[in-house]
Amino acid sequence: MALPPPDPQFVLRGTGAAVHTLHFSCGGPEPDIPLLFSGSENGFIHVWNLKTRRVDTALDGHGRKSVCCVKTMGGKDRLLSQGRDQRICLWDLAEGRTSVTDSVFTEHVGFCRCSLLQVAQGRWLMAMAARSLEEVQILELPSKTSVCTLKPEVGAKLGMPMCLKLWQPSCGSQPMLLAGYEDGSVVLWNVSMGKALSRLLCHQEPVMSLDFDSEKAKGISGSSEKVLSIWSLNEQQNLQVYKTHELINAGISDITIRPDKKILATAGWDHRIRIFGWKKLKPLAVLDYHTATAHCVSFSGHSSPRDRLLAAGSRDQRISVWSIYAQT
Repeated sequence: MALPPPDPQFVLRGTGAAVHTLHFSCGGPEPDIPLLFSGSENGFIHVWNLKTRRVDTALDGHGRKSVCCVKTMGGKDRLLSQGRDQRICLWDLAEGRTSVTDSVFTEHVGFCRCSLLQVAQGRWLMAMAARSLEEVQILELPSKTSVCTLKPEVGAKLGMPMCLKLWQPSCGSQPMLLAGYEDGSVVLWNVSMGKALSRLLCHQEPVMSLDFDSEKAKGISGSSEKVLSIWSLNEQQNLQVYKTHELINAGISDITIRPDKKILATAGWDHRIRIFGWKKLKPLAVLDYHTATAHCVSFSGHSSPRDRLLAAGSRDQRISVWSIYAQT
């Protein structure tokens, strides 16, 4: 018989608005205190101390417009945030500072979160939806140099990019981008060549979220439908449908594979967080705590499996934090 789903280890309250994005920073040396960054609909980024379970700092850099993405850049003192004010901000949080050191104007009005990839010490690539409807722009950070603009072929009719994932097949190899589009397609781009290598229609509705495991060359995506699509990348760089998984309720806001590639989590429109084994997509648990749409899920990068956490953010203004080590 399946074990009953656990309760949250703890719940963080006080964002004052729906929570749209979460990101852990747990990589520092002991006794470094793990942090959780959250971005809310009211434009605030909260930095949560996971020892005290309280807000250390509240950052206000997006003119009270919804924050849709937060990522640390090489450590907890450098942060990137993206808001619906069409700005991506770079923050300096060292020694108690809370200042925006630079920003990028995206000119994009959609919900597409940017994607980051570290390509060298202190150098990053950032993919973001561009002003022109179907295009994705790649910049280098912190220089903000334009690397390329990825434009679909004339007549492709992909619609807007909805979700992006930059990755590298191996250290030092050419960076790639997986992009999910409004027409339900996932497209693989070679960033260096600025060229689409493969396109796969994965959904009948816009792709809301995707994640990719470069070690297994396998990815997963979700949409507003009742189905998860699992797809693979062969040695000829062609995307192929691997399998699909039928869901009980429609609508996936976010998908993330845990860093150890053993499990994944989905955030559902039905308020629930679902945990699956990544190898065979075996359903492991349904975490039923939130009272409104779950918008985002994030796994911590603790080095010890016993310390690893899952956080989920919801329209109900709460962040649930779970320890699911015992089940996995």
